[in-house]
Amino acid sequence: MSKPVVAVPADFKVVDGYNWHATPDQYVNAALKVAGAMSFIVPAFVEGNETDAVLDRVDGLLVSGSASNVHPSHYGVEATEAHGPFDPGRDATSLPLIRRAIERGIPLLAICRGIQELNVALGGTLQGEIQENPGIWDHRKPETPSRDEAFAIRQAVHVREGSCIANHLGLAGEIQVNSLHRQAIAETAPNLQVEATAPDGTIEAVSVIGAKNFACGVQWHPEYWAETDGPSRKLFEAFGDAVRAYAAAHGR
Repeated sequence: MSKPVVAVPADFKVVDGYNWHATPDQYVNAALKVAGAMSFIVPAFVEGNETDAVLDRVDGLLVSGSASNVHPSHYGVEATEAHGPFDPGRDATSLPLIRRAIERGIPLLAICRGIQELNVALGGTLQGEIQENPGIWDHRKPETPSRDEAFAIRQAVHVREGSCIANHLGLAGEIQVNSLHRQAIAETAPNLQVEATAPDGTIEAVSVIGAKNFACGVQWHPEYWAETDGPSRKLFEAFGDAVRAYAAAHGR
């Protein structure tokens, strides 16, 4: 039986003078090894991508984290240097894919930058440098050369009873996660439901209200420890189940 396929919007990067459309290995690895899905990386073109042509050929959408931020013009704020770095091609690719995947009932898992894109795509706003706000923790990635240390599971979040995330994880209440970010949801989009928060009130997970299928976003990084951490694995397994069901329903 063929594996289902998920689309993964790329980042646009310049490396050694070459232009690259790329995504971090940890996301496509988690998709393959835990969700049981192949990944198609969608080029981050500012214009030219045909959203429905992409979604016609896949069974899910996995929106990854990135070092870049959504451009503030997409949520009605004037951009400053502090809002950056930016990736216009990523914005132009991800935001339409998110909106259309939800409309079509295609399973969606949005992580880190992805949850922020999900919020903006549906009409919400973001706040940057959240650690500068009174009472807000420093959620930024620790300064360490070790990626395992940087992505260590060290922060508690509270998962709301009866939420979609609680259903996928098989539990509610406090869980431990690896949340690394300096930007977060400010005003939640009208059709997003807050599913989990950090002790300082930072929104850490959302779901799409009335979604036809799996449609969740998390601020933390379940992809990094998806093979060994229980909650991380369960989230990717639930996404994989939804992707396989979608593929089967469409004769793939």
